[in-house]
Amino acid sequence: MTQTQLSGVPETALWTLRNRAEEALRPDSVYTDDESIRLYRALAAEDFDRFGPPSQVHSLRAMVIDEQITDFLAIHPAGPVVALGEGLQTTYWRVGAPEVAWYSIDLPEMIAAQERLLPPAPGITRLARSALDRSWFAEVPRGPAVITAEGLFMYLPTPEVHRLIADLAEHFPGGVLIYDSIPRVFSAMTMRGRVRLSARYTAPPMPTSQSPRQARRLPRMIPGVVASQDLIPPLGRGRWGSPLMRRAANTPLGHALRPSLTLLRFAD
Repeated sequence: MTQTQLSGVPETALWTLRNRAEEALRPDSVYTDDESIRLYRALAAEDFDRFGPPSQVHSLRAMVIDEQITDFLAIHPAGPVVALGEGLQTTYWRVGAPEVAWYSIDLPEMIAAQERLLPPAPGITRLARSALDRSWFAEVPRGPAVITAEGLFMYLPTPEVHRLIADLAEHFPGGVLIYDSIPRVFSAMTMRGRVRLSARYTAPPMPTSQSPRQARRLPRMIPGVVASQDLIPPLGRGRWGSPLMRRAANTPLGHALRPSLTLLRFAD
């Protein structure tokens, strides 16, 4: 059986993979992710139980991002799609392995894991760089692109995130950026080592948080950003499907306490 030997922030790719695969395996789920299931089973030697009970959060996030990529490709059929910190995401296969230019930018150990574990995909160019290493810009054409940063920005310093967004807006005019954020209270807990998913796993420090209200200010703060949209995941099961919880999540207090998904539009 295969193991990845990932650690630190790259190890969180296993956490999100397990959650997506477990959701896709449920007979009552509307989420489909055959490649996550295949990879999850191939990595059965991993101690996935260290990530605690499965959660719907990552599959609901993935469904929103899939929809946004599909919408972008309907207008720009050739892409490109730029996946920052892609990890072991299986987005490319969920959206039908489109014939577009798809760039996966991640740390060398994660790119090596992708090449070992994921199917051959001639349309994907894998670049072993940090998202903050701007040298990868030279290998991706300038112009409109759909950029994803799934489970990434919370692990980076806030000033670096804002500078990166400004540079993305300059290099990809007319493009969009989709990323997720955590609330400030959760960020503070991770910085104190208090987010323990189990006795064997503590979530890494996440210094950057963002509320929907803060996201709305970004067009006034970051050059090249012209619009910000709070993306709402589909309803799930249990508390994830509660209309009462949905209403509470969209109150001012709820905005401060819930995770969020943001779409930024860049000036042409």
